[in-house]
Order: sequence, then C-alpha cells, then structure tokens
Amino acid sequence: MKVIVDLCVVPMGVGVSVGKYVAECQKVLQEAGLEHQLHAYGTNIEGDWDQVFAAIKRCHERVHAIGAPRITTSIKVGSRTDREQTMQDKINSVVEKKL
Repeated sequence: MKVIVDLCVVPMGVGVSVGKYVAECQKVLQEAGLEHQLHAYGTNIEGDWDQVFAAIKRCHERVHAIGAPRITTSIKVGSRTDREQTMQDKINSVVEKKL
C-alpha cells in the first residue's frame, strides 16, 4: 500500500539545536530511495507502507546512535484506495484552485 506520511522526529536531551539530527534522518530517507520533502517542522515522505515505516525506524536508530537519549515523533499517515496520489499531486491541486 502506498502512503504519504508527515514525519516530525524530535530528539530530546540534546540541547536547543537539532539540525544535525534532522540531517541524519534525511540521510536515512535518501539512502532508502524514498521521495521526501523537508519542510520547516518536519518531512513529507511518500512510498510503500513497509519501506516508509522501516525508514522511520532507521531514523530513530540513527538519531539515537549519534547521541539523542530520547526521541518523540509525530506521524500523520494518509493512504488512498481510489487512486494513486503523490505529494506533488496534492500541492498542484491546491495551487490550481488558488489561481
């Protein structure tokens, strides 16, 4: 099943700046070959359910491995059975309505 996920991984106990931890998670998504888009408070990911959630698990493993003793993560998941839809399709739909 294909999904679009909004992921926000928040390392805790590492101070105020978390950019290096976010960058590590971005590397995981890149290595997984998943389509993803970083935004100001998280990352949108699209792909097969199992591949996306395996990558999220690896994000946790890697963020812990580089020093985060605790992580809290928010995940929103969307799936459709009536048709396939990409992240870009969703953006284009809104932009077209705005014109």
